[in-house]
Amino acid sequence: MDQILNLRCKFTLLALCAALTSCGGGGGGSSPAALADNSATSPSGVSPPVINPLPPDAVTSGVFSGTWVMGSPTADSVTFNVHSVDQQGTVSIEFGTSSVQYDQQLAPVQLQMDKPLEMMLTNLKAGKRYFYRLRFQASNSKDVVVTPEYEFQTAKPAGQAFVFAIQGDSHPERLKTQFDADLYKRTLLRAAADKPDFYILSGDDFSVDTLNPDTITQALVRERYTLQRPYLNLIGRTSPLYLVNGNHEQAARYLLNGTPNNVAVWAQNARNSLYSQPAPNAFYSGNLEQVPFIGLLRNYFAWNWGDALFVVIDPYWESPVAVDNQFGGAGKRLSMWDVTHGDAQYNWLKRTLEQSKAKYKFVFAHHVMGTGRGGIELAKLWEWGGESQNGQLDFAGQRPNWTTPIHQLMAANKVSIFFQGHDHIWVRQKLDGVTYQTLSQPADPNYTLWNADAYLTGDKFPNTGYTRVSVSPNQVKVDYVRTYLQKDEGPGKVHGEVAFTYTLP
Repeated sequence: MDQILNLRCKFTLLALCAALTSCGGGGGGSSPAALADNSATSPSGVSPPVINPLPPDAVTSGVFSGTWVMGSPTADSVTFNVHSVDQQGTVSIEFGTSSVQYDQQLAPVQLQMDKPLEMMLTNLKAGKRYFYRLRFQASNSKDVVVTPEYEFQTAKPAGQAFVFAIQGDSHPERLKTQFDADLYKRTLLRAAADKPDFYILSGDDFSVDTLNPDTITQALVRERYTLQRPYLNLIGRTSPLYLVNGNHEQAARYLLNGTPNNVAVWAQNARNSLYSQPAPNAFYSGNLEQVPFIGLLRNYFAWNWGDALFVVIDPYWESPVAVDNQFGGAGKRLSMWDVTHGDAQYNWLKRTLEQSKAKYKFVFAHHVMGTGRGGIELAKLWEWGGESQNGQLDFAGQRPNWTTPIHQLMAANKVSIFFQGHDHIWVRQKLDGVTYQTLSQPADPNYTLWNADAYLTGDKFPNTGYTRVSVSPNQVKVDYVRTYLQKDEGPGKVHGEVAFTYTLP
């Protein structure tokens, strides 16, 4: 297990040739992470990748130890985040709109050892699929390593159909009970085979709060984020990643102490440096607050893609108290009314929903209010629904600057689906026209139906899998795609099967 969790994605071009029949994936090629680990064989139900012949100027002795994931795609750009823990040199990207025909190239940029490198491709065409490959040349070496070809998609305009995918809590620290490395790889490779335009993680993917508060360091916090790189490289090389903040990340305001040396600062800086998340610009709206020692948090943001509006929200950075689990005994809440998304985020959310003319609207958060269990069972409570736990309507007194609770705001503005994680179960519910979609874990080897009792209604399914959403001008189709370890497959347990489907007009 240690070997798997510490894999560094080393590959050679000679190994690429040998791996063609043993490594699965989507988007036009095998990942360095998969090639470095012989256990990452082709999952059933995933077509073998199509990899272009090696370029004539490639060498077979070069080695690149690193990963890359994309983020913050727009109609005319995308950002690559490249990282290697033990190697430095230059990285360049050649790309084009036709396979193997790379008519553009990003000039070589210096990659320093264990320092994430952001590389942005600009002046792209909207609604186009691009093909690319990375070139790496180590310092003091003439060898040039050229990766296989991969693909990505720029933002589509209204009227164009597209697919995105989303996972629930991965919890890589919960070995055996809720996480199996091989199962996580199979899930990510299966999702990548769908070629989603982007991939969303719903939180609890970088569990900082499992670290000892007495011995925690910046390096240990950062390690929680580097741990995911080999896995997320499997899909992040073809589908840009969006991260939703979870309660276990401890990227939360209550931990700030006026210095750069605290868990919240360490966590958010690791997150923003290793995963290129959206900052407010012409394509994205979002949080404009500049936080000392961090800068822009990039924790809540919105964008349009095709006929849909996407909105990510976050209570953890806005609440002055611990929303869910405390870290080190600080910031205990006295009431759930103390937990808040904050006036600034609420006003931004209200404005974003009310001004949007998108046919479909999707809202993403780690969970209703960031804590508790259940979906619509919690939707009537506190600032989300307006009631205290005793049933009294206390919203006006508790939120005098807000016009309406969050659920009512979503219903009034015809939000199609609210997506949440946290509960480790797949459940579809509906309230006041808003679908509440709770997401499964992607790597639970026990395929457990966690927290089922918290859901009094709805279509319920156990782990493991991911959710695929197909959006067209005429409808939204949601599929729960089940994934299994090969040894666990059998009748009724087929890797890649769709366990449940529903549509919205």
